[in-house]
Amino acid sequence: MALIDGHSPSLAVQPALDRHGAADDSLGGTVRRWVLGLLWSLKPPRLYGVPAMLAMLVKHYAGLGLPPGALPDPEKTLTYPDGLAGICTDLSVPTLMAAYAKGLFPFAHIGPQKWWAPRQRMVCFPKDVHISKTMRRLLRSRQFEVTFDTAFAAVIRACAEPRPVRPHITWIRPEIIAAYQALHAAGYAHSVEVWDRKGNLAGGLYGVAIGRTFVTESMFARQPDASKVGLITLGAHLQRWGFVLNDGKRDSGHLRSLGFTLMPRTKFNALMAKAGGEPSKPGRWVVDKSIDVSQWIPKAGAV
Repeated sequence: MALIDGHSPSLAVQPALDRHGAADDSLGGTVRRWVLGLLWSLKPPRLYGVPAMLAMLVKHYAGLGLPPGALPDPEKTLTYPDGLAGICTDLSVPTLMAAYAKGLFPFAHIGPQKWWAPRQRMVCFPKDVHISKTMRRLLRSRQFEVTFDTAFAAVIRACAEPRPVRPHITWIRPEIIAAYQALHAAGYAHSVEVWDRKGNLAGGLYGVAIGRTFVTESMFARQPDASKVGLITLGAHLQRWGFVLNDGKRDSGHLRSLGFTLMPRTKFNALMAKAGGEPSKPGRWVVDKSIDVSQWIPKAGAV
């Protein structure tokens, strides 16, 4: 099974899953997750940020950190590890939405959840989505059908599945799954499902809509290019709906191939301060059948 995640590190760190896809909370699974998580943290250049991260943890557990639920300043983050802003103690819907509006997002392989705001953000304006000739042919073939918000739980769990030939750990831990399912129930988190002709879930992604911006959290593909089909289809709809950009969070070759580029944090946060406060599109999303994604010309500015 080919699994593509444009936001996970090369050593994917996640709670061990049993053969049914559920989190393995056994002693062995927990120990394995911590060992792999520590090894990931000690790999350069992440190793250089260990002292600062430990100092932040000590301050937090000593009761000297931010009050529960308070959000750190996204412009005052650590250089190593890049973008670490503070310890996250609240994954409630209101706190997560306030965090996204400030340019923060939660992420942690092991230990407490942490807030991040990297110096550079991987973003794509709808008009800049890149559709290669190969992808254009695939879209015209109708090999896949795309839906929105019909299988959120299946998509987020698929994003947390093991990747071939990689140690199995990830940031999509049980508390993250629960938090984003709550965001989905509240109408802010959305899933994109890509189905093959046999009705199998071939790929997809999930993310969060805040104002007129969308934050892509994670993607997966069980069949070649399925996640790209989902992301391009999402891009066409974001353009139709008047969204300003899609934030992919961190740099990856997968996102670059689709037109994402790096934006300095200060510029990104200024854009979020405006677009994040504009009217959004809450509630369940539905694919617009009037949009022919295979004929979409992003730079034309309309679909």
